[in-house]
Amino acid sequence: MPSSHAFYKEASQRLLSTLKIEEAWQACRIYLDNFFPADYLSLHLFDEVLGVVETVLDASDQGSHIISKKTTLTQDACQEIQQHITHGRDSRFCLTFVDCLSNHAFSKQLGLDLKTPNASCMAMDLVMDGHYLGFAAVTHMAGKPYTKPQGDLLLMLQKPFAISAAHFYRHRQLDRVLCLLDEKSALLGHQLIKLQEEEIIGANHGLKKVMTLVQHVAGTDSPVLLTGETGVGKEIVARALHRTSSRCQKPFIKVNCGAIAPTLLESELFGHEKGAFTGATTSRMGYFEMAEGGTIFLDEIGELTLQAQVRFLRILQDKEVVKLGGHGVKKLDIRVVAATNRNLKAMMKEGAFRQDLYFRLNIFPIAIPPLRERKGDIPALAYHFLAKKSREMALPHVPSLCQGATAQLMDYPWPGNVRELENRVEREIIINREGPISFEGLHAPPDPPTSQAEYPQDDTLELDQMIINHIKRVMKKTRGKVEGKGGAAELLGVNPRTLQSRMRKMKIPFGRKAKGIYS
Repeated sequence: MPSSHAFYKEASQRLLSTLKIEEAWQACRIYLDNFFPADYLSLHLFDEVLGVVETVLDASDQGSHIISKKTTLTQDACQEIQQHITHGRDSRFCLTFVDCLSNHAFSKQLGLDLKTPNASCMAMDLVMDGHYLGFAAVTHMAGKPYTKPQGDLLLMLQKPFAISAAHFYRHRQLDRVLCLLDEKSALLGHQLIKLQEEEIIGANHGLKKVMTLVQHVAGTDSPVLLTGETGVGKEIVARALHRTSSRCQKPFIKVNCGAIAPTLLESELFGHEKGAFTGATTSRMGYFEMAEGGTIFLDEIGELTLQAQVRFLRILQDKEVVKLGGHGVKKLDIRVVAATNRNLKAMMKEGAFRQDLYFRLNIFPIAIPPLRERKGDIPALAYHFLAKKSREMALPHVPSLCQGATAQLMDYPWPGNVRELENRVEREIIINREGPISFEGLHAPPDPPTSQAEYPQDDTLELDQMIINHIKRVMKKTRGKVEGKGGAAELLGVNPRTLQSRMRKMKIPFGRKAKGIYS
C-alpha cells in the first residue's frame, strides 16, 4: 500500500499528463482499480438552469470515450443536487456514497439512462473557482457499497479531477464558439463570392428560369410583377432583384398591403400632412418617399383599395406623389416590384382591380413555381433550413436526416410551399435537437369535408348556380360572417369587398338582410 503522498502523485500525474481527457481518466481509472472497485470512472456536468446532467465521459474496461448523454432530473433530484451545489460552494468538496443508484432521487434516472440501475458508486462534487461544474463518479457494477477509507482516498484527488474537468469544459465551449465562427465565416465568404444568389436555393435548378428573368430585368427601372402561391419566396426574389440592380446601395422598402387597415392604407403608402384627418398631429412621410432612390416591394398588391390604386397608378406613370391633405407634388426616383398570389385578371373583370393599373404593372411578369413543381430543390432547401435554424438556436452541430427522410419530404405536396418546409424543419429541430431528423407523421392533408345535404351538387348546374351554392355553403359555415378572421371572405381567399360585390350581383343575402338565414 503506497503512502498517501505517493498515491496522490501517481493519480494526479495520470489525470493531468495529457489534454486528451478520455486517455487521462482511463489511465487514472486503471490505477484506482488497485485500491477500490472502479468498473466505471465518469464525468457528469450539471446545467443548473435547465436541470440537466450531461454525462460527457465514461471510462471502463471496454474503453474510454467522449460522449454526450443528457439526463433530465426530476424536481426532487434538482433539489437534492442543489444542496450539493450549496455545500460544494461553501466548503472545499462533498462526497456522496450511493449504495444503489435506483434508491435515490438524485441518481435513479441517471442509472436508468446509463444502464447501471443497481450499481453502487461514489460521487465527488467538482468545484473550480467557486463554480460548481458537476461530479466525478466511481461505479461498482456488483453493487457492493463503498467504504469511508475508500472515499477518503478519492477525496484526495478532488482538486486534480476538478482541474481536468474545468479544462475539458472550457475547451468544449471554445470549440463551439470556433465552430459558430467558422460557419459564419463560410457564410460570409459565400455571400461575397455569390452575392446575387444569397438565399436563392434552387437558382441553378427549379428556379433557374426565374433567376434568368431576374438577371434580364434587374438592370432596368421597369416595374416587375411577381406571381405565385403563398410561401413560394416572392420576397426573396424581390430582394435578389434589388441586390443585382444599380439601386442596391439604396433602401429596399417592403410593404404588405394586406396587413394595413384600409382606412390607413393611403396614409401609410403616400404619407400625409398635419391636419389631413383626425389624429394627424404631424406630417408623415409615406413608404414611397422612404424608398427614394431604391426599391419598394408591394406584397399582396391585390389588397389595395380602388382609391389607393388610382394614386398608385399616378406614381407608376408620372413618378410623383402627393401626400394626403397636401398640394405639393413630390418627384420620386424609385423601382416598383409588386407581388400577389391572387388572379388579378379575374379581379379586373369583377371591377376589383383597375385595368390600366394591371397593364402598367404587368410589363415584366415573373411567375414563381410552387415547391411541388420543383421537388429537386427540396433536399437542398431542407439542408439549408437545418443549418440556418441550428445557427439561430446556437446548436453545436447540424442535426442529420434519418434514412428515408428525404424521400418523405419529396412525397409531400407542400401546400404551404417553402415557408411550410422551413417551419416544419424548425419544428423537428425543436423536438429533436440531437438528431437524426425523421419527419415522422408528414402526410398530405386530407381534402376538407363538404356537406352535401344543405345545397346538393348537380353536375348539370350552370356555373353561376354552382358559385351561388358554394358561397351560400360557406356563409352557412361562418353563420353569415363575411369580413374578418374566420369570415367567408377569408375562407374563400377573396377580398371582402369583392365578395360583397359578387353577392349583390348574384342576389345572395348578407348583412342585415340575411338575419337568421345562416344561423
